[in-house]
Amino acid sequence: MDLKSLSFEELQEEFAILGEPKFRVSQVYDWMHKKCVSDIDEMTNLSKALREKLKEKYEFTSLRMARMQESEIDGTRKFLFELSDGNFIESVWMKYHHGNSVCISSQVGCRMGCKFCASTLDGLERNLLPGEMLDQIYRISQITGERVSNIVVMGSGEPMDNYDNVLKFLKIISDERGLCISQRNITVSTCGIVPGIRKLAEEKLQITLAISLHAPTDEKRKALMPIANSYSLAEVMDACRFYFDKTGRRISFEYALVKGVNDREEEVAELTSLLKGMNCHINLIPVNPIKERDYRSTDRTNVLNFQNKLEKNGINVTIRREMGRDIDGACGQLRRRHMEEV
Repeated sequence: MDLKSLSFEELQEEFAILGEPKFRVSQVYDWMHKKCVSDIDEMTNLSKALREKLKEKYEFTSLRMARMQESEIDGTRKFLFELSDGNFIESVWMKYHHGNSVCISSQVGCRMGCKFCASTLDGLERNLLPGEMLDQIYRISQITGERVSNIVVMGSGEPMDNYDNVLKFLKIISDERGLCISQRNITVSTCGIVPGIRKLAEEKLQITLAISLHAPTDEKRKALMPIANSYSLAEVMDACRFYFDKTGRRISFEYALVKGVNDREEEVAELTSLLKGMNCHINLIPVNPIKERDYRSTDRTNVLNFQNKLEKNGINVTIRREMGRDIDGACGQLRRRHMEEV
């Protein structure tokens, strides 16, 4: 059992079984989730006997940084972390004027098969534990010496495919007894697993839900995203409306522009028809090319034209600032390159 993956309530239950006084729970939780220690022996106000007992009974997640790349363009840092079982995951630290943002992975690899993503090329290895998601943020804060204010669960993996662990991660990272990162500063991205969206809506969290849309019709979406064979756009849109009704949180749609594939005039009209009247926002992303696919990014002029046409049709649109393009910026690129080298 991973100690860092336990909620405060679960930690209380464990310490009751151990016969430890209640105040020890707050001490240990504080060490793990506020001071973000990487080793049980750093918990210096615990007795040596208790520390030995914890080491004997529990695992304690502590990621090892295997590699770090820093962009010469914008200072973005991409981290490759090694897990205790020898697997590797990626995380990205991005510095914005409004604060520091970290993009974390929720799985080792991914089984969703999206055609433009490097994360999915080798399939899914396993789900990440809550502690392994948390420790991406904790280690990056420790390495950079700066506080993380925004989190996007948008790295390798599909969060709705690891639902229970992601939900526990969200509750621990926003817990006032830990780092207390506001749920309004957390975004969770999904390729469109409808039951997961509806289940998450019932949790009534204040996070932002981002949908990887990438095409405005079922036919075009199926060519890019295999998940579209399981859930139609009509089902995805119904789930998004349900999410908004339950939480009051505006939906964000991610749309990676692929040259000659989904960046034409007809896609503008189809997107407008799909999203008109919905309380939402489109985030346009010039696709980050990967060598295993022949997809190419839409040039800047066409991206701006695409944005302008959508705005004229009453759709709220921004263009995502490109970060870390010179450091294997796309999801899964650094991990895949590392695995090829070793």
